[in-house]
Amino acid sequence: VVQVGQCGNQIGCRFWDLALREHAKVNKKGNFDDALGTFFRNVDTRFEPPRDIPIGSGREPIASLKARAVLIDMEEGVINENLKGPLGEVFDSRQLITSVSGSGNNWAVGHLQYGRQYREQIIETIRGAAEKCDCLQSFLVMHSIGGGTGSGLGSYVTELLKDEFPEAYRFVTAVFPSDDDDVVTSPYNSVLSLHQLIEYADCVLPVENQALIDICEKINEGGKMKARSGTAISAGSAVQPPKKPFDSMNNIVANMLLHLTASPRFEGSLNVDINEITMNLVPFPKMHFLVPSLTPLYALADVHCPPRKLDQIFTDAFSRQSQLIRAAPKHGMYPSSPLPLRGNLEVSDF
Repeated sequence: VVQVGQCGNQIGCRFWDLALREHAKVNKKGNFDDALGTFFRNVDTRFEPPRDIPIGSGREPIASLKARAVLIDMEEGVINENLKGPLGEVFDSRQLITSVSGSGNNWAVGHLQYGRQYREQIIETIRGAAEKCDCLQSFLVMHSIGGGTGSGLGSYVTELLKDEFPEAYRFVTAVFPSDDDDVVTSPYNSVLSLHQLIEYADCVLPVENQALIDICEKINEGGKMKARSGTAISAGSAVQPPKKPFDSMNNIVANMLLHLTASPRFEGSLNVDINEITMNLVPFPKMHFLVPSLTPLYALADVHCPPRKLDQIFTDAFSRQSQLIRAAPKHGMYPSSPLPLRGNLEVSDF
Protein backbone atom coordinates (compact mmCIF):
# COMPACT_ATOMS: atom_id res chain seq x y z
CA VAL A 1 0.00 0.00 0.00
CA VAL A 2 1.38 3.41 -1.00
CA GLN A 3 -0.24 6.40 0.72
CA VAL A 4 0.52 9.82 -0.78
CA GLY A 5 -0.48 13.23 0.55
CA GLN A 6 -2.79 14.27 3.36
CA CYS A 7 -5.89 12.60 1.96
CA GLY A 8 -4.12 9.35 1.07
CA ASN A 9 -2.57 9.02 4.52
CA GLN A 10 -5.82 9.78 6.33
CA ILE A 11 -7.69 7.15 4.31
CA GLY A 12 -4.78 4.75 4.80
CA CYS A 13 -4.88 5.21 8.56
CA ARG A 14 -8.57 4.29 8.62
CA PHE A 15 -7.89 1.32 6.31
CA TRP A 16 -5.27 -0.15 8.63
CA ASP A 17 -7.44 0.47 11.67
CA LEU A 18 -10.39 -1.38 10.14
CA ALA A 19 -8.16 -4.17 8.83
CA LEU A 20 -6.76 -4.81 12.31
CA ARG A 21 -10.28 -4.80 13.78
CA GLU A 22 -11.43 -7.28 11.15
CA HIS A 23 -8.53 -9.68 11.64
CA ALA A 24 -8.88 -9.44 15.43
CA LYS A 25 -12.45 -10.73 15.18
CA VAL A 26 -11.38 -13.70 13.03
CA ASN A 27 -7.97 -14.50 14.49
CA LYS A 28 -8.87 -15.34 18.09
CA LYS A 29 -5.65 -17.23 18.88
CA GLY A 30 -3.31 -14.37 17.94
CA ASN A 31 -1.34 -16.41 15.39
CA PHE A 32 0.36 -14.93 12.36
CA ASP A 33 -1.41 -16.74 9.51
CA ASP A 34 -1.74 -16.33 5.74
CA ALA A 35 -4.63 -13.87 6.08
CA LEU A 36 -2.59 -11.50 8.25
CA GLY A 37 0.49 -11.99 6.08
CA THR A 38 -1.27 -10.46 3.09
CA PHE A 39 -1.02 -6.89 4.39
CA PHE A 40 1.11 -7.23 7.52
CA ARG A 41 4.60 -8.41 8.51
CA ASN A 42 5.42 -10.17 11.76
CA VAL A 43 8.71 -8.77 13.04
CA ASP A 44 10.99 -9.43 15.99
CA THR A 45 11.83 -6.01 17.42
CA ARG A 46 14.61 -7.36 19.64
CA PHE A 47 16.95 -7.05 16.68
CA GLU A 48 18.13 -3.90 14.90
CA PRO A 49 16.92 -3.70 12.22
CA PRO A 50 13.90 -5.82 13.19
CA ARG A 51 13.82 -9.29 11.64
CA ASP A 52 10.81 -10.64 9.78
CA ILE A 53 9.31 -13.83 11.20
CA PRO A 54 8.06 -16.12 8.40
CA ILE A 55 4.47 -17.35 8.36
CA GLY A 56 5.53 -21.00 8.48
CA SER A 57 2.62 -23.23 9.42
CA GLY A 58 0.45 -20.27 10.41
CA ARG A 59 0.77 -21.08 14.12
CA GLU A 60 3.54 -18.65 14.99
CA PRO A 61 2.39 -16.14 17.64
CA ILE A 62 2.21 -12.48 16.70
CA ALA A 63 5.30 -10.64 17.94
CA SER A 64 4.90 -7.16 16.44
CA LEU A 65 2.81 -6.34 13.38
CA LYS A 66 4.08 -3.92 10.75
CA ALA A 67 1.90 -2.75 7.88
CA ARG A 68 3.13 -3.33 4.32
CA ALA A 69 2.76 0.39 3.69
CA VAL A 70 4.87 3.27 2.40
CA LEU A 71 3.76 6.69 3.68
CA ILE A 72 4.66 9.73 1.58
CA ASP A 73 3.78 13.36 2.29
CA MET A 74 5.59 16.62 1.75
CA GLU A 75 4.13 17.93 5.02
CA GLU A 76 4.84 16.16 8.29
CA GLY A 77 1.56 16.95 10.04
CA VAL A 78 -0.67 14.03 9.05
CA ILE A 79 2.03 11.34 9.21
CA ASN A 80 3.22 12.59 12.61
CA GLU A 81 -0.36 12.52 13.83
CA ASN A 82 -0.69 8.92 12.66
CA LEU A 83 2.57 7.96 14.37
CA LYS A 84 1.44 9.52 17.65
CA GLY A 85 -1.94 7.80 17.48
CA PRO A 86 -2.91 4.26 18.50
CA LEU A 87 -1.59 2.86 15.19
CA GLY A 88 1.84 4.45 15.48
CA GLU A 89 3.61 1.14 16.15
CA VAL A 90 2.05 -0.44 13.04
CA PHE A 91 4.02 1.73 10.60
CA ASP A 92 7.68 1.05 9.88
CA SER A 93 9.74 4.20 10.44
CA ARG A 94 12.04 3.18 7.56
CA GLN A 95 9.11 3.36 5.14
CA LEU A 96 8.20 7.01 5.73
CA ILE A 97 9.09 9.84 3.34
CA THR A 98 8.29 13.38 4.49
CA SER A 99 9.33 16.96 3.93
CA VAL A 100 8.37 20.26 5.56
CA SER A 101 7.21 22.88 3.09
CA GLY A 102 4.43 21.02 1.21
CA SER A 103 3.40 21.44 -2.41
CA GLY A 104 1.19 24.51 -2.06
CA ASN A 105 -1.76 22.88 -3.89
CA ASN A 106 0.34 22.95 -7.05
CA TRP A 107 0.53 19.82 -9.22
CA ALA A 108 3.78 20.94 -10.85
CA VAL A 109 5.54 21.34 -7.49
CA GLY A 110 4.55 17.85 -6.38
CA HIS A 111 5.24 16.17 -9.72
CA LEU A 112 8.22 18.01 -11.15
CA GLN A 113 10.00 19.36 -8.08
CA TYR A 114 9.44 16.80 -5.31
CA GLY A 115 9.08 13.92 -7.74
CA ARG A 116 12.56 14.44 -9.14
CA GLN A 117 14.04 15.40 -5.79
CA TYR A 118 12.80 12.29 -3.95
CA ARG A 119 12.81 9.87 -6.88
CA GLU A 120 15.64 7.64 -5.67
CA GLN A 121 14.44 7.64 -2.06
CA ILE A 122 10.92 6.68 -3.13
CA ILE A 123 12.19 3.88 -5.38
CA GLU A 124 14.48 2.45 -2.71
CA THR A 125 11.81 2.64 0.00
CA ILE A 126 9.16 0.94 -2.14
CA ARG A 127 11.66 -1.66 -3.36
CA GLY A 128 12.65 -2.41 0.24
CA ALA A 129 9.00 -2.94 1.18
CA ALA A 130 8.39 -5.07 -1.94
CA GLU A 131 11.37 -7.31 -1.21
CA LYS A 132 9.80 -8.27 2.11
CA CYS A 133 6.82 -9.77 0.25
CA ASP A 134 6.81 -13.48 -0.58
CA CYS A 135 4.77 -12.95 -3.75
CA LEU A 136 4.14 -9.35 -4.81
CA GLN A 137 0.94 -9.14 -6.85
CA SER A 138 -0.14 -5.52 -6.90
CA PHE A 139 0.22 -2.05 -5.45
CA LEU A 140 -2.68 -0.16 -3.86
CA VAL A 141 -2.10 3.60 -4.20
CA MET A 142 -4.22 6.11 -2.27
CA HIS A 143 -4.17 9.84 -2.99
CA SER A 144 -6.36 12.79 -3.91
CA ILE A 145 -6.15 14.60 -7.22
CA GLY A 146 -7.19 18.07 -6.06
CA GLY A 147 -4.23 19.04 -3.88
CA GLY A 148 -0.55 19.41 -4.68
CA THR A 149 1.25 16.44 -3.14
CA GLY A 150 -1.56 13.96 -3.73
CA SER A 151 -2.11 14.94 -7.35
CA GLY A 152 1.44 15.72 -8.44
CA LEU A 153 3.56 13.33 -6.41
CA GLY A 154 0.81 10.68 -6.33
CA SER A 155 0.69 10.49 -10.13
CA TYR A 156 4.50 10.55 -10.23
CA VAL A 157 4.64 7.54 -7.90
CA THR A 158 2.22 5.66 -10.15
CA GLU A 159 4.53 6.31 -13.09
CA LEU A 160 7.51 5.08 -11.06
CA LEU A 161 5.68 1.89 -10.15
CA LYS A 162 5.04 1.12 -13.80
CA ASP A 163 8.70 1.68 -14.68
CA GLU A 164 10.21 -0.21 -11.73
CA PHE A 165 7.59 -2.96 -11.22
CA PRO A 166 5.96 -3.51 -14.64
CA GLU A 167 4.63 -6.97 -13.71
CA ALA A 168 2.72 -5.79 -10.61
CA TYR A 169 -0.76 -4.35 -11.08
CA ARG A 170 -1.38 -0.78 -9.94
CA PHE A 171 -4.73 -0.11 -8.27
CA VAL A 172 -5.30 3.58 -7.60
CA THR A 173 -7.93 5.08 -5.32
CA ALA A 174 -8.19 8.68 -6.50
CA VAL A 175 -10.31 11.14 -4.51
CA PHE A 176 -11.90 13.82 -6.70
CA PRO A 177 -12.65 17.32 -5.33
CA SER A 178 -16.22 18.53 -4.92
CA ASP A 179 -17.79 21.30 -6.99
CA ASP A 180 -17.44 23.88 -4.21
CA ASP A 181 -13.83 22.99 -3.36
CA ASP A 182 -12.03 25.95 -1.81
CA VAL A 183 -8.73 25.15 -3.56
CA VAL A 184 -8.58 27.36 -6.63
CA THR A 185 -6.11 25.13 -8.45
CA SER A 186 -7.98 21.84 -7.87
CA PRO A 187 -9.56 21.69 -11.39
CA TYR A 188 -6.14 22.07 -13.01
CA ASN A 189 -4.54 19.57 -10.63
CA SER A 190 -7.31 17.09 -11.41
CA VAL A 191 -6.92 17.36 -15.19
CA LEU A 192 -3.15 16.94 -15.02
CA SER A 193 -3.47 13.98 -12.63
CA LEU A 194 -6.09 12.25 -14.76
CA HIS A 195 -3.76 12.28 -17.74
CA GLN A 196 -1.13 10.45 -15.67
CA LEU A 197 -3.65 7.95 -14.29
CA ILE A 198 -4.87 7.11 -17.78
CA GLU A 199 -1.33 6.36 -18.90
CA TYR A 200 0.20 4.58 -15.91
CA ALA A 201 -2.52 3.00 -13.73
CA ASP A 202 -4.00 -0.44 -14.36
CA CYS A 203 -7.24 0.18 -12.50
CA VAL A 204 -8.64 3.39 -10.99
CA LEU A 205 -11.37 3.53 -8.34
CA PRO A 206 -12.54 7.16 -8.47
CA VAL A 207 -14.12 8.54 -5.31
CA GLU A 208 -15.77 11.96 -5.18
CA ASN A 209 -15.90 14.17 -2.10
CA GLN A 210 -19.41 15.42 -2.87
CA ALA A 211 -20.75 11.87 -3.20
CA LEU A 212 -19.21 11.00 0.19
CA ILE A 213 -20.75 14.12 1.74
CA ASP A 214 -24.17 13.17 0.37
CA ILE A 215 -23.80 9.63 1.77
CA CYS A 216 -22.80 10.95 5.20
CA GLU A 217 -25.80 13.30 5.25
CA LYS A 218 -28.13 10.39 4.46
CA ILE A 219 -26.49 8.31 7.19
CA ASN A 220 -26.90 11.12 9.72
CA GLU A 221 -30.54 11.54 8.74
CA GLY A 222 -30.99 7.81 9.19
CA GLY A 223 -29.42 8.03 12.66
CA LYS A 224 -31.91 10.68 13.77
CA MET A 225 -34.88 8.58 12.75
CA LYS A 226 -35.77 5.05 13.74
CA ALA A 227 -34.48 2.98 10.87
CA ARG A 228 -36.94 0.57 9.37
CA SER A 229 -35.97 -3.07 9.16
CA GLY A 230 -34.08 -3.71 5.96
CA THR A 231 -33.11 -0.11 5.37
CA ALA A 232 -30.10 0.49 3.14
CA ILE A 233 -28.46 3.00 5.47
CA SER A 234 -27.19 2.34 8.97
CA ALA A 235 -25.81 5.05 11.23
CA GLY A 236 -24.49 2.86 14.05
CA SER A 237 -23.33 5.36 16.66
CA ALA A 238 -23.54 8.22 14.16
CA VAL A 239 -25.81 10.15 16.52
CA GLN A 240 -22.56 11.26 18.16
CA PRO A 241 -20.80 13.91 16.07
CA PRO A 242 -17.46 12.72 14.64
CA LYS A 243 -14.31 14.18 16.12
CA LYS A 244 -13.13 15.37 12.71
CA PRO A 245 -15.24 16.41 9.71
CA PHE A 246 -13.67 13.89 7.33
CA ASP A 247 -13.65 10.86 9.63
CA SER A 248 -16.90 9.44 8.29
CA MET A 249 -15.95 10.12 4.67
CA ASN A 250 -12.56 8.43 5.07
CA ASN A 251 -14.21 5.49 6.78
CA ILE A 252 -16.52 4.88 3.80
CA VAL A 253 -13.57 4.76 1.38
CA ALA A 254 -11.58 2.56 3.77
CA ASN A 255 -14.49 0.11 4.03
CA MET A 256 -14.73 -0.06 0.24
CA LEU A 257 -11.02 -0.93 0.02
CA LEU A 258 -11.37 -3.42 2.85
CA HIS A 259 -14.10 -5.28 0.97
CA LEU A 260 -12.13 -5.09 -2.28
CA THR A 261 -9.15 -6.82 -0.67
CA ALA A 262 -11.20 -9.41 1.26
CA SER A 263 -10.74 -12.15 -1.35
CA PRO A 264 -6.94 -12.45 -1.07
CA ARG A 265 -7.12 -12.14 2.72
CA PHE A 266 -9.85 -14.64 3.60
CA GLU A 267 -11.16 -17.91 2.25
CA GLY A 268 -14.44 -18.04 0.34
CA SER A 269 -16.44 -20.22 -2.00
CA LEU A 270 -16.15 -17.82 -4.96
CA ASN A 271 -12.94 -15.98 -4.13
CA VAL A 272 -11.05 -14.29 -6.93
CA ASP A 273 -7.57 -12.87 -7.02
CA ILE A 274 -7.55 -9.08 -6.82
CA ASN A 275 -5.72 -8.94 -10.16
CA GLU A 276 -8.62 -10.75 -11.82
CA ILE A 277 -10.71 -7.63 -11.29
CA THR A 278 -8.51 -5.82 -13.78
CA MET A 279 -8.39 -8.79 -16.15
CA ASN A 280 -12.18 -9.13 -16.26
CA LEU A 281 -13.28 -5.48 -16.09
CA VAL A 282 -10.78 -3.58 -18.25
CA PRO A 283 -11.60 -4.18 -21.94
CA PHE A 284 -8.89 -1.81 -23.21
CA PRO A 285 -5.75 -0.60 -21.41
CA LYS A 286 -6.92 2.99 -20.93
CA MET A 287 -10.56 2.17 -20.10
CA HIS A 288 -9.81 1.28 -16.51
CA PHE A 289 -11.99 3.68 -14.49
CA LEU A 290 -14.53 1.75 -12.41
CA VAL A 291 -17.63 2.98 -10.58
CA PRO A 292 -17.30 1.90 -6.93
CA SER A 293 -20.47 1.21 -5.00
CA LEU A 294 -21.02 0.03 -1.43
CA THR A 295 -24.05 -1.40 0.32
CA PRO A 296 -25.12 -1.20 3.08
CA LEU A 297 -23.83 2.31 3.69
CA TYR A 298 -22.27 3.18 7.01
CA ALA A 299 -19.76 5.75 8.15
CA LEU A 300 -18.38 4.47 11.44
CA ALA A 301 -16.48 1.37 12.43
CA ASP A 302 -18.82 0.07 15.14
CA VAL A 303 -22.01 -0.46 13.16
CA HIS A 304 -24.76 -3.01 13.50
CA CYS A 305 -26.42 -3.30 10.12
CA PRO A 306 -29.97 -4.62 10.11
CA PRO A 307 -30.67 -7.88 8.22
CA ARG A 308 -31.53 -7.38 4.57
CA LYS A 309 -32.67 -9.48 1.65
CA LEU A 310 -30.29 -10.37 -1.16
CA ASP A 311 -32.47 -8.86 -3.87
CA GLN A 312 -32.45 -5.55 -1.99
CA ILE A 313 -28.66 -5.70 -1.70
CA PHE A 314 -28.25 -6.21 -5.45
CA THR A 315 -30.72 -3.41 -6.19
CA ASP A 316 -28.94 -0.97 -3.87
CA ALA A 317 -25.56 -1.82 -5.39
CA PHE A 318 -26.69 -0.26 -8.68
CA SER A 319 -28.40 2.70 -7.03
CA ARG A 320 -26.86 6.15 -7.39
CA GLN A 321 -27.23 6.62 -3.63
CA SER A 322 -24.70 3.84 -3.04
CA GLN A 323 -22.11 5.03 -5.55
CA LEU A 324 -18.96 6.72 -4.28
CA ILE A 325 -18.87 8.94 -7.36
CA ARG A 326 -21.72 10.96 -8.80
CA ALA A 327 -22.37 9.38 -12.18
CA ALA A 328 -25.31 8.14 -14.19
CA PRO A 329 -24.08 4.93 -15.81
CA LYS A 330 -27.67 3.75 -16.37
CA HIS A 331 -27.88 6.33 -19.14
CA GLY A 332 -25.16 4.36 -20.92
CA MET A 333 -24.24 0.74 -20.40
CA TYR A 334 -22.25 -1.54 -18.10
CA PRO A 335 -19.72 -3.62 -20.09
CA SER A 336 -19.37 -5.76 -16.93
CA SER A 337 -19.83 -5.50 -13.19
CA PRO A 338 -18.55 -7.68 -10.32
CA LEU A 339 -20.58 -7.98 -7.13
CA PRO A 340 -18.36 -9.33 -4.33
CA LEU A 341 -20.50 -10.46 -1.39
CA ARG A 342 -19.31 -10.79 2.19
CA GLY A 343 -21.05 -12.52 5.01
CA ASN A 344 -22.60 -15.84 5.99
CA LEU A 345 -23.76 -16.81 2.52
CA GLU A 346 -23.83 -19.93 0.41
CA VAL A 347 -23.57 -20.08 -3.38
CA SER A 348 -27.09 -21.53 -3.51
CA ASP A 349 -28.47 -18.40 -1.79
CA PHE A 350 -27.95 -16.24 -4.87
